[in-house]
Amino acid sequence: MARVKVKEILAYADGVCAAGRFDDYPMAHNGLQFGDGSGYVDKIACAVDAGLAEFKAAAKIGTGLLVVHHGLYWDFPLPIVGSRFEKVRVLAENKINLYSQHLPLDAHPELGNNAQIAKALKVKAVGTCGNFGGCDIAVVAEAPKGGRRALAGRLKKLFPKTFKAIEFGSDSFEKFAICSGSSGEIVAHLKSYGVDTLVCGELRQRHYTAAQEQGLNLYPCGHYCTEVFGVKALCEAISKEFGIPFSFIPMGNPL
Repeated sequence: MARVKVKEILAYADGVCAAGRFDDYPMAHNGLQFGDGSGYVDKIACAVDAGLAEFKAAAKIGTGLLVVHHGLYWDFPLPIVGSRFEKVRVLAENKINLYSQHLPLDAHPELGNNAQIAKALKVKAVGTCGNFGGCDIAVVAEAPKGGRRALAGRLKKLFPKTFKAIEFGSDSFEKFAICSGSSGEIVAHLKSYGVDTLVCGELRQRHYTAAQEQGLNLYPCGHYCTEVFGVKALCEAISKEFGIPFSFIPMGNPL
C-alpha cells in the first residue's frame, strides 16, 4: 500500500480548493487547522464536522489526516477545557492532522456540495448564483422533465430522512437553484436569479412565509445531509491522485 507525505496531500488539496478566491467567514480558517503536516499516511478520512466523535473515529481508523467541511474554530476556542480539551487531546495523541475547507467545498464547480448534488439528482448545472465572499456559491441547474413533481421525487430518494417541501411556486420550471448548508440568505434573491425553486440545506421559520408571499418552491433537505458531498468528492480526488483509500465518517445528523 502506498505511503504519501501529508504535506504533498495538503498542497494538492490547497490547489484543488483554491481557498484564496473566497472571502470566507472570519472563523473558517480554510486549510490545515491542527498539526504540522509532517509524516506519512497510507489512508485518509473525511467528515462534515470537526467533532469529538469524528476525531475518535479517525483515531480508530488509524489515519494521520482528517478532512472536514466545518472546522474547529466557529467560536473562539478558549478556554481549552471540557470537550475542547478532549478534542485537542485526541488529535495530538493520535498525531492527526486536521484539514478544513468551508466555502470552497460548497462552490467548487466539480467537487463542491452543490455541483455534486446536481450530479446526484441527474440534472445539468448550467450556471451559478448566490454571490458570497466575492464568488458565487450556489448552482443553477436544468429542471428535470416533469418539473416540480419530478424534482421532489428525486429529492425524496436522495434525502429520505430530511426532505421537506414548501411549494408555493410554479409546477413547471426550466431552472432551479441548489445551495447547500445554511441557505436562508439566498431566498430573497431567487427571483432576481430567474428561478422560483430552491433545493437547500437549512432554513428559518420565516422562510415559509417568504415562500408563500413570493411564490417560491423551497426544498430544505438538511444542513448536514446536503454537505456530505464535498468532503467525499475531495477525498475521492485525493485517493485517485495518490493511490490511497479514504473513509467517510458518518454522524447521522438529522439537522
